[in-house]
Amino acid sequence: MNNFLEIGQIVNSYGIKGFFKVVPFTDDITRFDNLKNIYIEKNRKLEKKDIEEIKYHKNLVLLKIKGIDDINDTEQYKNCYIKIDREDAVDLPEDTYFITDIIGIQVFTEEGELLGDIIDVFPTGSNDVYVVKDKTGKQILLPAIGEVIKKVDVIAKKMIVKLIAGLI
Repeated sequence: MNNFLEIGQIVNSYGIKGFFKVVPFTDDITRFDNLKNIYIEKNRKLEKKDIEEIKYHKNLVLLKIKGIDDINDTEQYKNCYIKIDREDAVDLPEDTYFITDIIGIQVFTEEGELLGDIIDVFPTGSNDVYVVKDKTGKQILLPAIGEVIKKVDVIAKKMIVKLIAGLI
């Protein structure tokens, strides 16, 4: 498992006082309120930064980092990802997983047949959908619902599913 979790991406600066405009990758954007620091991934390296202030605007997070005080300082971080240490992550409800823990999991049917690996997860509103790619490159879309997903073991990187009519 990854020690760091992506929680957003810096897409632009906001104003002239050094705020970042961040697209959050979380279901509850107010979870930023509980953070004291973050990591910004820049040039494949993580830079630990202390949070000075947080605001919200149109489903975006406006983030002010200590020591970044004007628009010129923010430009170097445009398109960088924001990560947190896994120990700072929110507790998830039962049968809920971080996307980073789902990507790469091998998916098997209840009969033991390997369907492939999860390569992507996307939300649909009512539930997530897991994109599974088999060895031939074909993609299978699996809804993340209890009727289909029977067992998930993120440590062993293995998922057991029940294929219902119309999935394949």
